[in-house]
Amino acid sequence: MADGLVAGIDEAGRGPVVGPLVVAVVASSRQEALRALGVRDSKLLTPRRREALYGGILAAADCVQYIVIEPATIDEYVAGHRLNALEAEAMAKLISLCDADVYYVDSPDPKPERFGRALAEATGRRVIAMNRGEAVPVVAAASIVAKVVRDRLIAALRDAYGDFGSGYPSDPKTRAALKSGLLPPECVRRSWSTLSSL
Repeated sequence: MADGLVAGIDEAGRGPVVGPLVVAVVASSRQEALRALGVRDSKLLTPRRREALYGGILAAADCVQYIVIEPATIDEYVAGHRLNALEAEAMAKLISLCDADVYYVDSPDPKPERFGRALAEATGRRVIAMNRGEAVPVVAAASIVAKVVRDRLIAALRDAYGDFGSGYPSDPKTRAALKSGLLPPECVRRSWSTLSSL
């Protein structure tokens, strides 16, 4: 195992009705370099700032990987009330791809200890799950990587199908796009209650 490597895992796109969920890991022996870049929760940064940080994160990291989970897979897990399990499986896969001494995880479970324990048992690695994990630089970096990758995928969808807004259920433009059939079914999470309320 690499000496002094710390990894962070976070996701982007859990809530939208349109597009994939992206889960990312960043492992680095240089957390201070990440902190100096100004990494923080991706939701607190503008798209331009996230893109600017992305290159710096790649330069400061020893390992960066991500997994893109498409709407059909999300729907399958939501149908079984297993969305957290889906995230845990993706995180376990990322742990196997990026070697580190410890993994800090932004927990989707309101009881992070339970989530972290299950992930540690599944992987045999040291996992510390937290709520608001972005306070840890590698988790903030993973948050930015996941968000940048997802934003690029959403931009590609907009280029292909037109402006459907943010993709979130509360966005009137997104709701109008869903109602008009602007987006192909494979881009939409059919399990979201948004569709039944249109």
